Amino acid sequence: MKKAEIIADKHYIIDEVDPRIYGSFIEQLGRAVYEGIYQPESPFADEEGFRKDVIDLVRELKVPVVRYPGGNFVSGFRWEDSVGPKEERPARAELAWQVIETNAFGLNEFASWAKKADTNVMMAVNLGTRGPEEARNLLEYCNFPGGTYYSDLRRKHGYEKPHNIKLWCLGNEMDGPWQMGHKTAYEYGRTAEETGRIMKMLDPSIETVVCGSSGLTMPTFGTWEDEVLSTCYDQVDYMSLHQYYSNAANDTPDFLAGSVGMDEFISSVVSILDSVKAKKRGKKKINLSFDEWNVWYHSHEADEKLEKWGKAPHQLEDIYNFEDALLVGSLLITLLKHADRVKIACLAQLVNVIAPIMTSDTGAWRQTIFYPFALTSAYGRGTVLNTLVKGPVYDSKTYGDAPYLDAVLVWNEEKEELTLFAVNKDLEEDMEIHCDLRQFSGYTITEHLVLSNDDLKAVNTEAQPDAVVPVPGTSVSLKDGQLSGFLARHSWNMIRMSKRS
Repeated sequence: MKKAEIIADKHYIIDEVDPRIYGSFIEQLGRAVYEGIYQPESPFADEEGFRKDVIDLVRELKVPVVRYPGGNFVSGFRWEDSVGPKEERPARAELAWQVIETNAFGLNEFASWAKKADTNVMMAVNLGTRGPEEARNLLEYCNFPGGTYYSDLRRKHGYEKPHNIKLWCLGNEMDGPWQMGHKTAYEYGRTAEETGRIMKMLDPSIETVVCGSSGLTMPTFGTWEDEVLSTCYDQVDYMSLHQYYSNAANDTPDFLAGSVGMDEFISSVVSILDSVKAKKRGKKKINLSFDEWNVWYHSHEADEKLEKWGKAPHQLEDIYNFEDALLVGSLLITLLKHADRVKIACLAQLVNVIAPIMTSDTGAWRQTIFYPFALTSAYGRGTVLNTLVKGPVYDSKTYGDAPYLDAVLVWNEEKEELTLFAVNKDLEEDMEIHCDLRQFSGYTITEHLVLSNDDLKAVNTEAQPDAVVPVPGTSVSLKDGQLSGFLARHSWNMIRMSKRS
């Protein structure tokens, strides 16, 4: 049996967890909005057409911020189409996903939904086919109290109080040639600089996110970040990262090593950001918004067969299996281990479209990836300890050496709670673990949850929604300050400890 030692010291910390690391994403794409969060004809809908069963599940995830309305969609988005009387809103040919967007659901509806879901809006502006002026107008519509054209237009539309959206994405994936209005690094950097400057003239309280590379494998990765940030450093607060993970090759060990790739991606971008800061003799630190991440590959074949120009088709509807949940758990651990620089992250997406929540006309249910996200979001709050793992590694095809064990400790000093999140990626053997926690005198284990399944490809469906769910674990103990025991093969674990009263 393999053995691993987990080493942590309460005086050696990474940083406080920014709750926005548990954000998510809703794009005007597929059934994310229509039949997802919004379905007026559904028996589950409230008076505004929002699905109450979905709202309940979103609250369970405890997402503090949701990015909207895209994604690729935003680069052709005319926000004016999405507000005002619904009968006057124009339907548009939506080029990014080649569908018809009816605009029956728009900006104000999303702001209302966010309040009901106990979350905040992270708004993206169109810097593909539009620019600084349209972004300024949108900000005025959303945040200005009144007495101006666009703020009074919002009030005319029935929203007397401003939405007060504080987090703004300056476009989406502008490095990608698939993007409407795709730009070179310098072109985009200048556009972002002017947009950010004008928006902050109107509302200095906002924060802005500039587009980084839309993936680690982009040919312009690195040079893009350097040139964009060198141009707009003074006007932005965060740089975005996007990355999706696939097991199309059905190589589970390589797939589960994706957390190594995420770790390297984050570290590389941090190095570039700090290099730009040094070159500019800058004072402020640019942090990261990993505002698109997830597993995405299951739906590719089905999406290739979709007819164009439909309305809210079943697009990007990945049905997640157990091994996907393992990787999501490891990716969350990786984000936590970079809590000093990753301040925002968005699981892409939230409902139906590559999502932890699925719906039908007869109900809503939790996909396998729902559980590691919801539990990490609930209990991964506080201070991240600098958690070292001394244990065996394996050789992965894509990422090289990968640890069998991913682990991180989060300490909520105020609540006197300590939580260990751990993933044993070994497909054959349980793993013996040990962690010296004598610094946390008087702590005892209050809960150990294990997500495991003999079938790596097991899925949750509406008919069988509990095929993959966490169950209580009994294989780990905490005695005389020594945490020890066993983690089951291919399992995600959450071990919560608290001080005896």
